Amino acid sequence: MRGSEFAELKAFMVVVDQGSFTRAAAILGIAASSLSQTIQSLERRLGVRLLHRTTRRLSLTEAGERLVERIRPAFDALQAAVESINDFRDTPMGTLRLSVSTVPAQLILAPLLKDFMNRYPAICLDITVDNTSSELVTGRFDAGIRYGRRIAQDMRLVRASPPVRIIAMAAPGYLARHPAPKTPQDLQHHACIQYRLANQQVVPWEFEKNRQKIEIEVSGPLIVNDVDLMVKAAREGVGVGYIVEPYITEDIRTGRLVPLLADWSRPYHSYYLYYAGRDQLSAPLRAFIQFLGDTIAR
Repeated sequence: MRGSEFAELKAFMVVVDQGSFTRAAAILGIAASSLSQTIQSLERRLGVRLLHRTTRRLSLTEAGERLVERIRPAFDALQAAVESINDFRDTPMGTLRLSVSTVPAQLILAPLLKDFMNRYPAICLDITVDNTSSELVTGRFDAGIRYGRRIAQDMRLVRASPPVRIIAMAAPGYLARHPAPKTPQDLQHHACIQYRLANQQVVPWEFEKNRQKIEIEVSGPLIVNDVDLMVKAAREGVGVGYIVEPYITEDIRTGRLVPLLADWSRPYHSYYLYYAGRDQLSAPLRAFIQFLGDTIAR
């Protein structure tokens, strides 16, 4: 196989994995127009169409599916072979692809990026911030970081944070107009800002006190799928929000937001790094797991 043919197949696999010419071009470091020409060249050489392209959707043809099925193991084997060379290096190298939801991206990843990259300059972190429950294997991610309760049970877990509380909170302006709730049931009489997951499920509001657990059905004029929008709306006095407490530490310190029902909110869930069970972890992932453990132990 000539080098140009291998490059075309590699470009094709990146497009398939990313589901987008734009994202694939960014990973390959070329213009999207050049990538499109590369895929067209591959299709001309093979004499078949591999991808259905529209302005809004990219999908495999039957021939494209057959090609991916046959060459995927070969590309994975090549990657594993290259990865094995890391055992002979003083410092690991390669790309570590992480799928992370918004809150741990800010609370866990952002503070450690500089130190990690200084320690491992040959590792490229490729981070996708995504609030869906992304499939690691189909998304070609090495690992993810999410709230413990939202991780599939067949994943291997590494604790990435101490237990945290999810609390109700509101702005002083809102509380000046509405008496602060004294019990979780009182929230049913408040304007609550709800958060919708990617699967369209609205996050339930849960509280616990003296081993008594309560799940409250709340309502209000606003439902969002972005935590930053929820926090901003709460700051403006739109209503009561429900959020991981460390995410609004500065808002609480400055008085922009007031925690509610503190005696009903205890820390009981952590964020975890998770990855699919496999015999051999990549060197970048092993390095990140070790670094994360060292950071938490400090």
